[in-house]
Parts: sequence; structure tokens; C-alpha cells
Amino acid sequence: MQARFKKRAKIFDIVITAVAGMLSVGVMLYGVFYFGLGEAWPELVLNMFYIACLVMIWMYFFNSPRITTQQFNYWCSVSVGMTVLLRDILFAPPLAFYALHLACLTLSVLLLCMLTFFYARKDWKSYTKRNLWAICIIDMLIAALYNLDIYLEPTNEYTDYLLVEIWIRPTITYGLVACFVTERENK
Repeated sequence: MQARFKKRAKIFDIVITAVAGMLSVGVMLYGVFYFGLGEAWPELVLNMFYIACLVMIWMYFFNSPRITTQQFNYWCSVSVGMTVLLRDILFAPPLAFYALHLACLTLSVLLLCMLTFFYARKDWKSYTKRNLWAICIIDMLIAALYNLDIYLEPTNEYTDYLLVEIWIRPTITYGLVACFVTERENK
């Protein structure tokens, strides 16, 4: 098995993403066990998409002949896009302040449009680093706004659990961007 990326910095990027993914799965299993499936099932569904992304990143990182760049591009954009659509747009969490809710919704729609525009196109080689990092930064802004809202509202054990889960997707987005930036530099 030969790794696609040989630079230490890129291997570090992939390791960060893998650790975040494993943490997400562990926290999700803890949440389902501790809070019950009735309360934690949305996180269980979202983690299925995260696991799909992690499998694709693993296959792409180890240069699997079964996965092309276009397939990686398409399926990861679908998986991340589904989590944006489900968590942030269709089933957005109730936020304490309308302004925060509106800001998160606007950023989520922008992120979904950017994912569709950048990741779902075949000509990924034409992307600039600025375009790719914008996706990750917007995802981190959404997570930061959710975090701010949780700190402003009274919290319980479930919101403490959600604090960990909120940062998983931006970390996975970071891994995807790192893959694309490196692949673009290699071409």
C-alpha cells in the first residue's frame, strides 16, 4: 500500500482528520449509549456521512486504484453537503438569538453552494487555494457561531456532548481541502 502524499505536513493533515473522525464516532457511540437513541439519533445519522468521508479520505490517501479523484471529489461533496443540508438547513438546532440563527443559516446556504460549485465540478485542478480554504473557513465560522450560542444559553449534559460533535465536520472539511490542495500542487 503506497501513500499518495509523502510530505510530512500532508500526512499530519490526514492524521488530524482521522483522529477527529475516530473521536466523532467514539463520542457518537457514547451519546447513543448515554442519552439513548431517542435523543441522539440525529448525531448517529450525521456520523454515517462523516464515516463515509473518512473511508473515502483513507482510500484516497493510500492511493487506492478503486477510487479516482473525480469519485473522491463527488462522494465527499455529497456526504459533507448532506450534513450541511440536514444539520444546518432542514433541521437546524434552535438557537437563542435570531441574529445568530440567521447568520448560521446564511453561512450554511453559502457553504452548500460552494461545495456544489467547487467539489462537484470535474475540473478540480482549476481551483485556487483561496477557493478551497474558503470552504473550510466558512464551516469553522458556522461551528464557532453554534459554540457561541451554546455558551450564551443555559447548558445541560447534551449540549456539552454537542460541543464536541459541532467541530467534527470542519475538521473533516479541513482534511478534504488538504487533499485537494496537495493534489493540485502535484499536477
